[in-house]
Amino acid sequence: MKIVQAGSVAIVGNDPAFCDFGGVLNAFERVYRFNNAAGFAEASGARITHLVLVNRGGQPAEWVADEGFAHRPAVQAAREFVLTFPPLPTHPDICWTEQLKAKLAPTGAPVHCLDEETQEKARQMLQSYGAMPHHAPSSGYLLTFDLLARNNSVPEIFGFGFQGWDGHCWEAERRWFEDANAARRLKLR
Repeated sequence: MKIVQAGSVAIVGNDPAFCDFGGVLNAFERVYRFNNAAGFAEASGARITHLVLVNRGGQPAEWVADEGFAHRPAVQAAREFVLTFPPLPTHPDICWTEQLKAKLAPTGAPVHCLDEETQEKARQMLQSYGAMPHHAPSSGYLLTFDLLARNNSVPEIFGFGFQGWDGHCWEAERRWFEDANAARRLKLR
């Protein structure tokens, strides 16, 4: 597989109206996908290096209960996993970090959690764009915020529809991404 450029980064969202960028995405060095990796091995290509998983709430509870979760194609193809929240040991009813790590262990791929400092800075930034304190940042926003803080690369963003669960403040996230795009810190596709 030909890589576009060393250090190239694609962040692939789960927008159901995602266009056919599969050939383009297959050429990135690092490809981040989220949760159930909508469109993986279809319209959005067959490359995945990092699978970003939410580790709090109902979705990870379903994955933990799913005997076949670790055998899903996106899970098997990922070289690393990123959990979007730091562990909450005092809240086992909503935090599934340890159970997810156990589910992912047979893959042999490392599992990392975004840290509390990143979470707090990301929330503060999102609030400056109009989000309320009760709004939960999306996994796509959290990962992108973290990558921009740690890397010099300019990630390309595909398939972000800025819609879905109503606990996110999609308009604030859209404005943040548009500003980052205008500043050439990322490229919205």
